[in-house]
Amino acid sequence: MLVLFETPAGFALFKVLDEGKLSKVEDLWKDFSSTDSARKVVKLKAFSKFENTSEALSAATLLIDSKPSKGLRKFLKAHCDGETLAVADSKLGNAIKEKLQIDCVHNNAVMELMRGVRSQLTELISGLASQDLAPMSLGLSHSLSRYKLKFSPDKVDTMIVQAISLLDDLDKELNTYAMRVREWYGWHFPELAKIVQDNILYAKAVKLMGDRTNAAKLDFSEILPEEVEAALKEASMISMGTEVSDLDLENIKDLCTQVLSFSEYRAQLYDYLKSRMNTIAPNLTALVGELVGARLIAHGGSLMNLAKQPGSTVQILGAEKALFRALKTKHATPKYGLIYHASLIGQAAPKHKGKISRSLAAKTALAIRYDALADCQDNTMGLENRAKLEARLRALEGKELSKSAGSAKGKPKIEVYDKDRKKGGLITPAKVYNPSADSVMGHTENEEKKIMSIDDQTEEAAGQESPVTEGEKKKKKKKSAETEDGAEPVDTGKKEKKKKKKHADNEVEDVELEQSKKKKRKHADVDEDESETTEKKEKKKKKKKAEE
Repeated sequence: MLVLFETPAGFALFKVLDEGKLSKVEDLWKDFSSTDSARKVVKLKAFSKFENTSEALSAATLLIDSKPSKGLRKFLKAHCDGETLAVADSKLGNAIKEKLQIDCVHNNAVMELMRGVRSQLTELISGLASQDLAPMSLGLSHSLSRYKLKFSPDKVDTMIVQAISLLDDLDKELNTYAMRVREWYGWHFPELAKIVQDNILYAKAVKLMGDRTNAAKLDFSEILPEEVEAALKEASMISMGTEVSDLDLENIKDLCTQVLSFSEYRAQLYDYLKSRMNTIAPNLTALVGELVGARLIAHGGSLMNLAKQPGSTVQILGAEKALFRALKTKHATPKYGLIYHASLIGQAAPKHKGKISRSLAAKTALAIRYDALADCQDNTMGLENRAKLEARLRALEGKELSKSAGSAKGKPKIEVYDKDRKKGGLITPAKVYNPSADSVMGHTENEEKKIMSIDDQTEEAAGQESPVTEGEKKKKKKKSAETEDGAEPVDTGKKEKKKKKKHADNEVEDVELEQSKKKKRKHADVDEDESETTEKKEKKKKKKKAEE
């Protein structure tokens, strides 16, 4: 029986001298307690040395996947004819048996034998000292750990964390330096701060101009627009600023050069961060952008740590203080954290920001896991999810959004139909107030007819409610007979209308009188109650005085 043993220096084949000792597994360790006893059990037959570290790494990585390397197969073919081979990995033994037709053994006795060989390795292999074996094993373990983590210099997210932190620091320093330039040079030319709003253009103008008296002679066309240049030259002639020495102007110019160098380095750093984000997390970049994606990775610590977080955590990442404050005070929890600065949430209306942030966080969590764990590096998944989110946002708001840069996918845009609206504005004119409707004029004949018809309708309603007497029925029969004979009708209806109106007016007056009487009674009762309370108070005061 032969034993295959892997070392950092190469592969070793040991010949088992006494196979009977393998039956006693519990006592096998005693045979490897010393070098002499170990040499009685196993003996080195052959050794295949690795030529360099890369060969050792490739062989070790294949052994992790239970696959024999090319060098190992050649080595076993040369020395294992008709022998059984003891291996430490059963899957490796099956692979060797399939490819080389060598019988392999793997059991508890073999594992105990491997343990004994490992303890006496430097004594069993001549020429392999412990001081040589230690650095070999250390270098191979480092290389192997990099491979297990799929270490690649293009996939280092630590650079993103450092770059976004430096970018934030540069923004703060640029802001403070630019404000210092404005404040310092403002003593000499205070009007320039209102004319030139941009900090970088301000620093360039100050560096070029120096003293404000030189503004009329200089050409600012490369830095400023024509209108701003004309306003600057006019203001320099009538400026209220104080005079400044040449030494002070030199120091101000030096500060301007610092501001300009910082701005150039910031642009360069942003381009670097953009390229790194497109390489390491392309799908995350397609969804939320470079800066938001980099801040999410920096807040999570790494891309792998961020991939372990659920979508709900990604949604409020960066708003931990607000979350715990809301939980403590039992208020509403925050709906978004760092993800709020994404362009999709910025496009949404305030009432839809919560829904879109939740959907975006779910898609972002999927994109992060895809970037961290998938082998292929493309942004197709991120672009597809972004198109879906834009379609959802259009469905929520019912309006068309601008097309995202670089994304050619997604559903066709659907416009909401509005019959009263064109591209430029409303089709139908707006309603105008009609003042003539408020004027009160004399009634015309048509209006009088309308009023009479309304009165007739009210009388009919009143007639339906009140019971009809026999006398009224007789009067109606007489009227109908007279109209049939052709005689003119008597104006008795108008008289009855006047009587009914007078009767209704009298009833209204009676109701108003009763209401006024009730009010007077209430006031009288209140006055009586007040008088009673005042009398009681006076009696109490008198009693107190008498007791005293």
